[in-house]
Amino acid sequence: MAQPEHVIQNKIRLALSANQCTVFRINVGKLRLPDGTLFQTGVPRGYSDLSGFRWSDGKAFFIEVKTQTGRPRKDQIQFHHMLTSHGIVHGIARSPEDAIKIVKEGLIGYGFKQ
Repeated sequence: MAQPEHVIQNKIRLALSANQCTVFRINVGKLRLPDGTLFQTGVPRGYSDLSGFRWSDGKAFFIEVKTQTGRPRKDQIQFHHMLTSHGIVHGIARSPEDAIKIVKEGLIGYGFKQ
């Protein structure tokens, strides 16, 4: 049985924390104001699920969490292109092992189609 994304994400957070990284889960949400307009909290659309830094050198990373069959949305691909253009460590992780590989090896765009 396939694991839901939030379960994979929690396992990745634990694994990265155990591998000398600080990891932040990015929460977003919407709420309707009394006048009926929608207010969106958090980061821009496409921002990665997890971000953080390695303790060894302070290098930042961004991890987009997906299930085994999950695919990145257009706005996530756009965010990937921006990160790539600046040489930022990031990628798609479908398991804790993927996330550790991305961060330890300093990979740029792991799991995204080139």
